[in-house]
Amino acid sequence: MEEIKEVKFAPGLTADILFVELQSQGREYLRLMSYYSSAMLEMETKFKVLNIEFSNKFDRNPIESIETRLKKPRSIYEKMNRLGLPISVDAIEKNLNDIAGVRVICSFVDDIYKLADMLAVQDDIYVVQTKDYIKNPKESGYRSLHMIVEVPIFLSNEKRYMRVEVQLRTIAMDFWASLEHKLRYKKDIPAETADAIAKQLQDCAEVVARTDKQMYDIRKQIEASGVKAGVE
Repeated sequence: MEEIKEVKFAPGLTADILFVELQSQGREYLRLMSYYSSAMLEMETKFKVLNIEFSNKFDRNPIESIETRLKKPRSIYEKMNRLGLPISVDAIEKNLNDIAGVRVICSFVDDIYKLADMLAVQDDIYVVQTKDYIKNPKESGYRSLHMIVEVPIFLSNEKRYMRVEVQLRTIAMDFWASLEHKLRYKKDIPAETADAIAKQLQDCAEVVARTDKQMYDIRKQIEASGVKAGVE
């Protein structure tokens, strides 16, 4: 592999790495990243609006927080290599669905599905793919609802659809996923120890799922008593 260099495009704009293959496309690469950033803003705004509408309908706010992230150049490069794809701006846009990411942290599991349904019926949103890791958890124990959506961004002379990966999960799911990522990817863990840790993490994921269910049941009991669950 050729040496990876750091390239500065403009004041305040530095790619950690801009690979030899992309050096001639630096401006186009930055433009594409700006489109993805705009798409994330659009999605963040949509969820904030849905949070307001949800609070009016159900007398409580379903969203605890919204996080956005743009995939780093190194991660893009490594994924394209892993997939055996050419390193070009066009290939990146056509083949990667997770460059722009929005993570929505919800209070309860049913909030996740309500928000996903409310998003899916919007006439300017196209749902490309949905993966339900809540009903069908990964072997590791990971739970979350993943959606790939296309959202329009409005530029000075065109409307352009961009893909965004949306992850919806509860506070408990996010707690588990964050710590699991930190623990599982520690370096130099012996294989035997790693297997034992994986089993413990699976057990923790089950505890987290039961906790989510119990918190939902408690909320329903409160609502059945005629007391509102709360709007912040």
